[in-house]
Amino acid sequence: MRKTVKIANKVVGDNHPCFITAEIGINHNGSVEQAKKLIDMAASVGCDAVKFQKRTVDVVYTPEELAKERQSVFGETNGDLKRGLEFGFEQYKEIDSYCRKKNIIWYASCWDEQSVDFIEQFNVPCYKVASASLTDDNLLRYIRRTGKPVFLATGMSTSEQIQHAVEVLGEDDLIIYHCTSTYPTEISEINLKYITVLREKYNCPIGFSGHEKGILPTIMSAMLGANAVERHITTDRTLWGSDQAASLERDGINRIVRDIHQINTILGDGVKKVYDSELPIIKKLRRK
Repeated sequence: MRKTVKIANKVVGDNHPCFITAEIGINHNGSVEQAKKLIDMAASVGCDAVKFQKRTVDVVYTPEELAKERQSVFGETNGDLKRGLEFGFEQYKEIDSYCRKKNIIWYASCWDEQSVDFIEQFNVPCYKVASASLTDDNLLRYIRRTGKPVFLATGMSTSEQIQHAVEVLGEDDLIIYHCTSTYPTEISEINLKYITVLREKYNCPIGFSGHEKGILPTIMSAMLGANAVERHITTDRTLWGSDQAASLERDGINRIVRDIHQINTILGDGVKKVYDSELPIIKKLRRK
C-alpha cells in the first residue's frame, strides 16, 4: 500500500481527499491586509491550506543581484523590492493568528536555513521545498531535521536531480509535486503524464503544482492520481507583481476545489449497472 502523509488533521494519499493548497506566495505585495483577503478567499472556497514564501534576502541573493536597477512600489533596486515583499515576525504572528481563526492550515517554502528557523517559531505542520531549492542538499537536510512533512516541487529539474533530492529527504513524510517553473506555463510544457511516472517510481503521495492559465490541467492532474495540488491565488490578476498573471482569482480556485472533490464520484466504481433513475426511461423509450 502506498504511503500516506498526515498534515495537521488531514491525510494526504490514495483513498483520501486531494489536499488543495492556495499559494499566496508574494501575491500579498507586502500587505498583511491583502494577505488576509487571500486567506479569506482560500478558506471560503474550501482549500486545505495557504502557503507563503520566506527568504533571508541577504543570504538568498548576492549584493550584485540586490543592487540591480528595478523599479517597484518599494524603490528603485531589486533589493528594495525583495525586502519590501518580506514579512517579519509581527506580520507572520498576525497571519498565524488569522489562519487559526479561519481554521485553515498555513505553511511556507523556505529558501534558506535562517528562514526555516524563523518559520519554526510558528510551529507550522509542514514545509515546501521550492523548485529552485531542489538541488540545495544542505537546505533539504535542514528542513528534514524539523521532523515535519515536506512538499518537494520539481520544476526546472531533471529526473536524476529529483532522484537525488528524494534520496536526501527519504520517502517518509514526503509529497512530490510535478511542476514546470514558468509563469504562466504553456500547455505544451505541462506534461501531466509525468505524474504517472512519479507514481510508479516513488512510494509516497504525488501532487501537482500548477502555474498554467486556467483550471483544466489542475483538475486533470487529480484524475491522473495527484494526491495534492497547489495553485497561486490573487484577488485580481491585473495587480502589480510577477506571479499575478499565473494566479487564480476566486472563481477559478473555487471551481478547482469543487471539481476535484467531485472526481471520485464522477469516476464511480467501474461496475456497469442500471440505475433506479433510468427505470422510468426504460418504460418510456424501449419497445422490446
